[in-house]
Amino acid sequence: MKFATALLSAALAVAVTASPVAIEPPTAVQPLEKRATTMCGSYGSLQTGAYTIFHNNWGAAQATSGSQCTSFLSLANNIVYWSTSWTWAGGAGQVKSYSNVALEAVNKKISAISSIPSVWTWRYTGTNIVADVSYDMWLAPSTTANNEYEIMVWLAAYGGAGPISATGSPVATPTIGGTTWSLYKGTNGATTVFSFVAPSHLGNYNGDLLAFFTYLTTSQGVSSSQYITSIQAGTEPFSGSNAVLTTYAYSAVVN
Repeated sequence: MKFATALLSAALAVAVTASPVAIEPPTAVQPLEKRATTMCGSYGSLQTGAYTIFHNNWGAAQATSGSQCTSFLSLANNIVYWSTSWTWAGGAGQVKSYSNVALEAVNKKISAISSIPSVWTWRYTGTNIVADVSYDMWLAPSTTANNEYEIMVWLAAYGGAGPISATGSPVATPTIGGTTWSLYKGTNGATTVFSFVAPSHLGNYNGDLLAFFTYLTTSQGVSSSQYITSIQAGTEPFSGSNAVLTTYAYSAVVN
């Protein structure tokens, strides 16, 4: 889960806002394995297979009004189908939550990993959405130490949402997996945050997440001896109404 306030400014809006891409919804979804579970409190979690579904309204106090619910729908063949729905108002520039699906306690050195294949098929609907759709991944110098790095991969930025950044401008524009990303760098307390922001909405993502870590170790001074502690994928809402992020298929495996 993300525990930082992301920046929202005119400069970032110009830099990273992507026009919505028209994407046809999938023709089929995964079959239900068990009764769907919905969480609507401040916090909640559900273990399913290798994953944990987190409902986490960590920034709700910044809103003047709103609510959010997160639903686990199915797991089949290591593919998760889940959704989250929300309405948040007020607290401009403040993230209200981070509902996500996570691989917890990964605890492997970057240098010891051969690949992290991930598939994420998602769609967003709603009114006046300011939000991102993002992977949120964490690095620590040991399995018992505090995280030193937060690595975000933004597959979408809606309504001028922008990442944590020291300057409001990209520090690099690497091409990874055939996409040219805008890379931002900033801090969240003692944690260094790198955010890769896609140039347009990637609603059918299929790639190797290890490539982002490899780039950071070869070009941004991150040590390959850092441990990946957690890999999460979800959405950070700032504001909007009747918003629904539906994940029709998600998987991630650390090899």
